[in-house]
Amino acid sequence: MKSLLILGAGGFGRMVAETAQALGYEKVVFLDDAVKDEAVIGMCCDYEIRHKEYPVAVAAFGNNKMRLYWTDKLLEEGYEVPAIVHPSAVVSPSAVLEPGCFVMQRAVVNTNTRIGRAVLVNSGAIVDHNSAVCAGAHVGLGSVVKSDCTIESGRKVEAGEVIFSTRRKIEGVDSRSLEDAVYAFGFGQQCSYVKPFGEGHINETYAVYMPGADGKDTPLYVLQRININVFKNPDQVMANIFGVTEYLRSMIREEGGDLDREALSYIKTKSGESYFEDADGQPWRCLHYVPDSVCYQMVERPEQFYQSALSFGHFLKQLGDYPAESLYETIPKFHDTVKRFHDFKDALRKDVKNRARLCREEIEFVLAREDDCGVLMKQLEEGILPLRVTHNDTKLNNILFDKNTGEGLCIIDLDTIMPGLAANDFGDSIRFGASTAEEDEKDLNKVHFDIELYRIYVKGYLEMAKDVLTPAENASLPWGARLMTLECGMRFLADFLQGDVYFKTTYPEHNLVRARTQFRLVKEMEEQFDEMQKIVETF
Repeated sequence: MKSLLILGAGGFGRMVAETAQALGYEKVVFLDDAVKDEAVIGMCCDYEIRHKEYPVAVAAFGNNKMRLYWTDKLLEEGYEVPAIVHPSAVVSPSAVLEPGCFVMQRAVVNTNTRIGRAVLVNSGAIVDHNSAVCAGAHVGLGSVVKSDCTIESGRKVEAGEVIFSTRRKIEGVDSRSLEDAVYAFGFGQQCSYVKPFGEGHINETYAVYMPGADGKDTPLYVLQRININVFKNPDQVMANIFGVTEYLRSMIREEGGDLDREALSYIKTKSGESYFEDADGQPWRCLHYVPDSVCYQMVERPEQFYQSALSFGHFLKQLGDYPAESLYETIPKFHDTVKRFHDFKDALRKDVKNRARLCREEIEFVLAREDDCGVLMKQLEEGILPLRVTHNDTKLNNILFDKNTGEGLCIIDLDTIMPGLAANDFGDSIRFGASTAEEDEKDLNKVHFDIELYRIYVKGYLEMAKDVLTPAENASLPWGARLMTLECGMRFLADFLQGDVYFKTTYPEHNLVRARTQFRLVKEMEEQFDEMQKIVETF
């Protein structure tokens, strides 16, 4: 006969008795110091002498301390102390139920939870996934313990109470928004530390370090807060990114490439969203870290620039059949140089920070080139140049290189993936990479347009993309270099006039310094423009 000895014959003890009978225990008896009836066969201290007759026992006291105390006594005596689970309760197969715990009517214990010894999960309570309820605790009637929580030993969660995630201190997490983002993507319980990552101008970026199999902390994820002053519709940004990266991964799979390293892999939040919005309305997104990769801030060797040309040319080719019209224009008219010129004139007219007096020469440089701004836009309007899927920020530092071989791995910083002109992507690469100095170099004597680096880039880019580009697009490439450099300089100068609201700066004249380097490059491109055109024709 299957029998059960219950210590405690009060109200909770009687609930346990009914549950035990429903579970198939044919004989249920009690030990209790106060209650006297035919089912009570002695006092609690008699548990030692009842062991042989009743080898299976539980302690069913409503008081947490007493329930845990007597459960431990039963275990010390050598009793079999089962977990009692009501037939109407729902318990995940992956949940761990320790001796002497109780899961009562219609309670739910979800995936990867641990219910400690002598714990009471009362009727209608929910313990969500990846939570732990420690020894002797009580999860009250209809209460909810949400995911990733820890309920301390002996604690009572009151009836109807909702317990939110218990968060551990993570080194490097210095704001509630960052902490919320780490937990939103499911890293909170395992994350070792977080630290700033990269040198981008627009978004805040962090590397998320996790414990590796070898016991060492390893960067596994990259977490970014999207700048909504720039990207006002983060849902559209992320829709573009997920669409393009999934398409690229399918292309890489067909080519037999390395899916983990040749394309970025974005992940969704625990709730299945493409990004997380914090309490301040700031969007955060997450992607896998690409191991053994490196990013260069400027061209250190000609081979790097050649590899970047291959990478961006291949990127254009891979997306040659992707429907550009399906992409959102996340920054309307981003590379509409005519609009950029008018935006610059508007910033100049307003001069909200009274800075125009500091940059008269640079202002005149821009105003003298109004006609140039419309060269490519006119060809687009006339149907001479087609729209393509373009990156729109094709600097060298938006490519990851294999740190061992030096070869280009994948294109990063995909926020500005939009319909655009191939010439603009080509031109932005030249603007950044064919310069002899960084874009915030103060000494203009160090800033020059390197025609040989331009030649190297044209060679690599057309090796990959020539079969995709039309003759008109090929002819537009030198103009792309010239106009993207002018446009970038206009943007830096306009931002300087507006008080540095777009680009990150580290000192008051930073954007003005950047504008000056771009205008120096434009001037030298103008002087060598015939040669630039001949180089494209050569390849």
